[in-house]
Order: sequence, then structure tokens, then C-alpha cells
Amino acid sequence: MGIGAAERCPCGSGESFGDCCRPYLLGKAEAPTAETLMRSRYTAYYQGNIDYLIATHHPTQRYGGQRAAIGQSVATTTWLGLRVVATEAGQAADSKGVVEFIAYYAGPRLGQVHERSRFVRQKQRWFYLDGDALPPVEPKRSDPCWCGSGQKYKACHGP
Repeated sequence: MGIGAAERCPCGSGESFGDCCRPYLLGKAEAPTAETLMRSRYTAYYQGNIDYLIATHHPTQRYGGQRAAIGQSVATTTWLGLRVVATEAGQAADSKGVVEFIAYYAGPRLGQVHERSRFVRQKQRWFYLDGDALPPVEPKRSDPCWCGSGQKYKACHGP
């Protein structure tokens, strides 16, 4: 999915794509923090940039068939938004970091990935190591719907 450099970045930072995730996805810069890497990986999923997703997955965690599995996920999923819930460490001087996030998607059905992800920094480069799946977070009735419709949750996808 092509994103213009001046368009808002899909990662939810509020910055333009050109000033946010684009340099990392093009290999022109390394993500300086674990959170930045996590946001750029979300944008890579949004775009279907499988090469970036594999390159930023720690080499010890890569597996045979990973490219095909990511390709199938990308083909059947539309990413709707990202919310960073919390970060622990993961700054430029750290060697480890944790980012909890919720990524909203549409596919065969609407859903979310709620994960507490672990990152490691080796040779000045951050990698996604692994993560723990967490239970889904149900929005409050008057919160904006996570599908991105602009409606309140109760009027859109609420119970």
C-alpha cells in the first residue's frame, strides 16, 4: 500500500510518513528506540513490506516459512490503527526494551492484536525478539470506534 511522504504515518505518531517511518523502511536510517522499531514494523505490516519485517525480526527467531506466513497475513488483513499502551526502557542507550501495543485490523472479521513485545539492541540496531499475546481491550461505549469510522464505539461495533 503506497503512502506519500507528506501523508500522515500509519503508525499513529502524528508525524508525516516521510519524517517518521519511511527512512527506516527504506533502509536509510536505523530505528533509534524499541518503540520506533515497533511503530515502523506496524507500518511495514500496513504496507506489506515483508523484507523489512524479516530483517527486523531477531535472526535467532526467524523460521522457515516465515515469508509465506507474513505474505498470507498481509494479503488478508487491513490494518486500521495502532495504539502504544506502554514502553519500558528501549531507548538509544539500552540493550533491551518492551513495548505494549494494540493494533486494530479488519480481515475476515474486525479484531486487534494486543501484545507485550520484547526488543533487543545489538550492534546499534534494534530487533523484535518475541512477544506475549494479551487479552483484547474492549473500548468504552463512548470511545471512538477502533475501526476508524469516526463514530462512537456504541454506535458502530459496540455490543
